[in-house]
Amino acid sequence: MIDSKRYHRQIILPQFGMQAQEKLAHSSVLVVGAGGLGCPALQYMAAAGIGRLGIVDGDSISLSNLHRQILFGEADLGKSKAVVAAERLTLLNSAMHLDVYHQMLDHGACLQLFPQYDIVMDCTDNFATRYMINDACVLLQKPLIWGAVSQYQGQVATFNVAADNGLRSCNYRHLFAQPPLEQEVANCAEGGVLGMLPGVVGSMMALELVKLVTGVGRPTLNAITTWDALHNVYMTFDIDASTDLAACLPKDTDAFMQTDYQYLCGTRQLSENEIDIETLDAADEFLLVDVRGLDEMPAIDSHRCVRIPLPGLHDQLPNLKDQKVVFICQSGKRSLQAVDAMKVQFPSAVCYSLRGGVNGLIENNKMILQYE
Repeated sequence: MIDSKRYHRQIILPQFGMQAQEKLAHSSVLVVGAGGLGCPALQYMAAAGIGRLGIVDGDSISLSNLHRQILFGEADLGKSKAVVAAERLTLLNSAMHLDVYHQMLDHGACLQLFPQYDIVMDCTDNFATRYMINDACVLLQKPLIWGAVSQYQGQVATFNVAADNGLRSCNYRHLFAQPPLEQEVANCAEGGVLGMLPGVVGSMMALELVKLVTGVGRPTLNAITTWDALHNVYMTFDIDASTDLAACLPKDTDAFMQTDYQYLCGTRQLSENEIDIETLDAADEFLLVDVRGLDEMPAIDSHRCVRIPLPGLHDQLPNLKDQKVVFICQSGKRSLQAVDAMKVQFPSAVCYSLRGGVNGLIENNKMILQYE
C-alpha cells in the first residue's frame, strides 16, 4: 500500500501521479559502492520510495570519507559502509526492503546478484570495477546507471536500456571502448574532489533512476551529461552507437569469468619497487622525492624531502642515482612511474615508491604536512 501522504509532493506532479509512484515501489536497484556517489544516490532513492535497494561495498569508513559521504559520521569510523548506510536508510524509510552485501564486487558476485535486481547503479571509483560492471550488465541485459567525479567535474549517463524494438542503448564501452591504464587517469584519492560534487552527481544518478523506472521525463540515453562545478556549466554529448564492440565485450559467462579487469586497467599489486610507510618511518637514509606538481597540497615539511615534478624528473635523475631515494606522490601511482623511469636510466639505482603516498601519511599521522 502506497503511503500517499509521504509521497504527496511528487505524486501531484504533472505526468507523475500514483501510477509512477507504484512503479517506484515495485522496482529494485542494486547500488555498487556506498561512497561519495552512493551516499546521496541511496538517500534520494530511499526517500523517493524505491521498493528494494541492494548495497554492495566491502570498504570501511575512514576520516577522509566524511567530507563527502554524508550518510556517515565520526562515530562510524572503522565500520562497514554498507551496514551503516543501510542503518541510516532504514531510519529514513522503514517500509523499504534493504539488502546489505559487505563485500567487494567480483565476477561471481556480478553473475549472482545482478539478475536479482531490475537496474544496476555504478557508484564506484575505479576503472577495473566499472568495466566489470558494464560487461556483466551487457551480458545479463541489465540497465546500468553510471556516474563519475574528479576534482570539480562530474559525469552521468544511463546505459544498456532496451528499446521497443529490442535493441539496447549505448553501454560504457561505447564511451570508452578500452580501459585506460590505472596511472593514466587520477581518481579522487589522487586528484581530490570537492565534497559537494558527488552530492550533486549522485542526486543526478537517482534522478536518472526515477526517470527510467517511471517513464516521466527522458533518461540520458546514447549520451553523457557533464557538469563543471566551478563554472556551473552543464553539457550533454552524444555517444557514437555505431562502434563495433564485438572484440571488446565478453561473449558469454565463461569469457566474462576469465576476463582479468585488474590486468586490463594496469592495476599493480605491491611490488619489490614499493616501500611501506612503516619501513620509511624507521629509516633515516632515504631521500624523499615528491613528484607531484608544485601547486599540490599538502606539502611535506621535512629536510629529507625535495620536490621534483614528474614531467621534469628525467633531467634530474643523474643527480639522484647515487642516493637511496623514495619517490612519493598523492596516492602512489605517479611515484611508481618515477621508479620505472629511474630503473630504465640507471638499473642499479636504489629507489622505491611510497605505497599510499601522501594520503597514507595523512591516514597514519606521519610527518609534518603543510597546507599553505
